[in-house]
Amino acid sequence: MTPGRRAAGTALAEQCDAVAEALVLGHLNRAVALHDEGAASRADLDTAMRLGCGLPEGPFGAIDRLGPDRVHRRLVALLARTGDPAFAPAAGLLAARPDAGPASAADPVGSAVPARLGVLGSGTMAGGIAEAAARAGVPVVLVARAPESAQRARTGVDGSLDRAVRRGRATRQDAADTLARIRFGADPAPLADCDLVVEAVAEDERVKREVFARLGALCAPDAVLATSTSSLSVARCTEPAGRPERLVGLHFFNPAPVMRLVELVRGPATGGPALAAARALCGRLGKTVVESPDRTGFLVNYLLFAYLARAVRAVERGDADPAGTDAAVESGFGFPLGPFALLDTIGLDVSLAILEQLHEAYREPDFEPPRLLREAVAQGLLGRKNGRGFRTG
Repeated sequence: MTPGRRAAGTALAEQCDAVAEALVLGHLNRAVALHDEGAASRADLDTAMRLGCGLPEGPFGAIDRLGPDRVHRRLVALLARTGDPAFAPAAGLLAARPDAGPASAADPVGSAVPARLGVLGSGTMAGGIAEAAARAGVPVVLVARAPESAQRARTGVDGSLDRAVRRGRATRQDAADTLARIRFGADPAPLADCDLVVEAVAEDERVKREVFARLGALCAPDAVLATSTSSLSVARCTEPAGRPERLVGLHFFNPAPVMRLVELVRGPATGGPALAAARALCGRLGKTVVESPDRTGFLVNYLLFAYLARAVRAVERGDADPAGTDAAVESGFGFPLGPFALLDTIGLDVSLAILEQLHEAYREPDFEPPRLLREAVAQGLLGRKNGRGFRTG
């Protein structure tokens, strides 16, 4: 490398380091602000980001390690340099460390695990929830729109179990027993015998409302009905079912058989028995539950996608490049994936859709979908799912 090129490479690396620091400190500051609003305890926010994003520590753990005073000083410096209000230190940053609110309650003693779980849908999430429950010994009814969709769901679960066997996570007998516990079909009538039904259809409020209108008429009055939405309002999605005290949100993370986190969302009238039943199911599945208010993006997506969008805008401005930013975030802060590798993993189209929902709900600049992301999706760059993305291909 010639001296000129070496200097240029060093300058770019320093730019990427600066961008990485701004991204991570902004993310930590947003988490403190969310806690200040009373959305969740520090413990739940740390758990949500660790398990939902695979981070080595949550935002408050990172603040404690880095030092609240140091984080505060760096935010003040970033605010002075950029004028960006996202770097204005949140009020609770230098507050005493004992948490002002409890972590999500443990599963109530004696809560009954549903004797039979219903899953409505045939995509990856529907199959993943059904597989996770069946692995835990819970009988499942999976209902798809049509027989061919039900067969595709069965093929998907079978393939997932086969991969688990190849990776040593299950035996052939385990896989066979799991598949035998799932009843695949297109007839919704068996859902009437389920204690808890999880809707896992398209992430479209209109579609979900139509589904819940049907579930409200079909399912037993005391059955708990849950939506698996990742970003939409639980109350709006489930309202047509009636029985408001029996409606909840259960946001499983993908892949559902592997990811340990579930965000449990309480609707405005959700009752204690419904929450207890949902917690009992998640406990049986070996999941860790954090409770979230019914707000667009809940906890994880609200914090994660502001950070991801900021990363894309930094590249859009020419302040950094994707590979250098990822390397700086991974080496400097211990993240398992940088923002661009994570966007490719999530899917650029999925990320764009979530940002659009968040921006519509909050109208914050941090959630405005970056032009570069829109262009990538328009050009067919979807990430790992099609081998073309910011870092893939």
